[in-house]
Amino acid sequence: MTEAEVAAFLAGARTLNVATLGPDGAIHLVAMWFVMHGTSPVFWTYAKSQKARNLARDPRLSALAEDGETYDTLRGVQLTGTAEVIDDPARVLRIGEELGAKYAGLGRDGDLSRAAAKRVAVVLRPARTVSWDHRKLAVTG
Repeated sequence: MTEAEVAAFLAGARTLNVATLGPDGAIHLVAMWFVMHGTSPVFWTYAKSQKARNLARDPRLSALAEDGETYDTLRGVQLTGTAEVIDDPARVLRIGEELGAKYAGLGRDGDLSRAAAKRVAVVLRPARTVSWDHRKLAVTG
């Protein structure tokens, strides 16, 4: 995909599969809701979550967004880089509000401040981006 296609794909994706490294080196993989800040996906998580603990110890982070129902429609973007963990309550709340605008049903009564108080935000700073789009493959018969 071109840079513009990657940006459009990530802007429209619903779920980001996020991988961190556990204390024993095992991969911890979870699906997260996210928003984009430029080329960086941003999500929030409980401050005491396994992924937050993993990132405090080792900031390396990989993520995958994918789509497609058949081989000829498969496409995706893999991002590899480092995480910036944000614990400033006001910034975490703003990110929560962005998530709430994208995903219906996030928070209760539109008040995300209680939820934000227990969370940190994570910004993936990509060092490498890999993409694919099987819709561009030539069909052979």
